[in-house]
Amino acid sequence: MLDLHDIRYVRLGTANLDQAEEYATKVLGMESVRREGKSLYLRSDSRDHTLCYFEGDPKEQTVGFEVASKGRLKKAADLLEDSGYRVRSGTSEECEQRRVYDFVHFTDPSGTHFDLVLRPDDSGRRYFPSRDAGITGFSHVGLYSSDPKRDEQFWTEIAGAKVSDRIGDAALLRINPVHHTLALFPSNHGGVQHINHQVESIDDILRAYYFLKEKGVEIRFGPGRHATSGAYFLYFAGPDGMTFEYSCGVRIFTEEEEKTHRPRQFSIEPRSYCILGSKPTGIAGFES
Repeated sequence: MLDLHDIRYVRLGTANLDQAEEYATKVLGMESVRREGKSLYLRSDSRDHTLCYFEGDPKEQTVGFEVASKGRLKKAADLLEDSGYRVRSGTSEECEQRRVYDFVHFTDPSGTHFDLVLRPDDSGRRYFPSRDAGITGFSHVGLYSSDPKRDEQFWTEIAGAKVSDRIGDAALLRINPVHHTLALFPSNHGGVQHINHQVESIDDILRAYYFLKEKGVEIRFGPGRHATSGAYFLYFAGPDGMTFEYSCGVRIFTEEEEKTHRPRQFSIEPRSYCILGSKPTGIAGFES
């Protein structure tokens, strides 16, 4: 198993770095950490950064996961190579760009890019948001999958994730007690479908709804509540076609629940995504 410790960051190419920074700070509510060359680093919690925009094709996307030790990083690289996946070690320059001690890079069966990172930097000062969005931290990503059954097998049998629930063939997968850290949604390609940040309360979600509407930001789903994780949510449009999500109240499994939980199966219909009646628009993979 890859023995993933936690999700760490997302790296996104963008056609306009200035517009990405304007959105991330004034709309999304992240803290701008620094600009280095053609890269912009932002954070949403105590980590050095949780989102990095860089000048490039918006289709260039990478998700970073942390592993706990050098030995586990090597074992993960060996397992991926033995399983037929091409693995590349990061250069010293790339490690500096990511603020990590070491990493390896690979591509999953759908073509989505991932870093497995060792000893990523945390920040020595507390997170100070650019606006009061109520964000408490970066939590999970939704992934496009060209074959959800195949990709579920990869993430469970090789990466060591556990299935919490399924909607049709789309699995919601956890690597720790949180209900899901990644979710697979059917598509004809790979890539990042959405990026989630947790907020303190449902009040923050409702405030965001009115704030985003006032700013002319496209609301893509919600406010609502997921049938699977129990989280209250709001999805909305970001730069370069990306979807962002605020949510709160996500299910966290107890140690006993971790042992006894059986993944539930939900049909592909609107109420499987939202028990309050909200319906998604403009998010591929959510359509019934």
